[in-house]
Amino acid sequence: MKTQLEIEIEKMMSGQLYDANYNDQLLPLLEATSEKCWEYNHLLRPSQVAEREALLRGLLGKTGKRFKINQPFYCDYGFNIEIGEDFFANFNLVILDEAKVKIGDHVYIAPNCGLYTAGHPLDVDRRNAGMEYSLPITVGNNVWMGAGVHVMPGVTIGDNTVIGAGSIVVHDIPAGVLAVGNPCRPVRKIH
Repeated sequence: MKTQLEIEIEKMMSGQLYDANYNDQLLPLLEATSEKCWEYNHLLRPSQVAEREALLRGLLGKTGKRFKINQPFYCDYGFNIEIGEDFFANFNLVILDEAKVKIGDHVYIAPNCGLYTAGHPLDVDRRNAGMEYSLPITVGNNVWMGAGVHVMPGVTIGDNTVIGAGSIVVHDIPAGVLAVGNPCRPVRKIH
């Protein structure tokens, strides 16, 4: 039999509406992750490479052997984030991982980027009641995101793609293209 926490996580990860703001099952998980992010961002010096890596390995759901995430870094749960080999994220990466965020190998993310699986109802009553939904994000291999890119719920970015700085990615982006803009759109093939 599933616990109440397992039921809430299942709802959260399946795209159903769930109580994100007042849920006694999920709030302790959010708090624990916030504490780990605070420790990563404020207590560990950049020179403490092994300690930083160990904290991230304990926080994230899956990592490659080699990765680097510059401080500060923020996420909601951590266990829903999977990063591949040779992942690099520059300063100020935010991942709202209410649903799975799968990032492939050799992905480079510039400063001030965000990947957001969480969304809120358009209906004001449900939104004010703290309801939320989440949709997974998938980033393929060999992707580069320029500074200030924001990826919205449910988006897939194909392999060997470059997302230009300042882009807002609201729809899937195919493999092997340069894509830019708000909303982000492919502008030319690059492979």
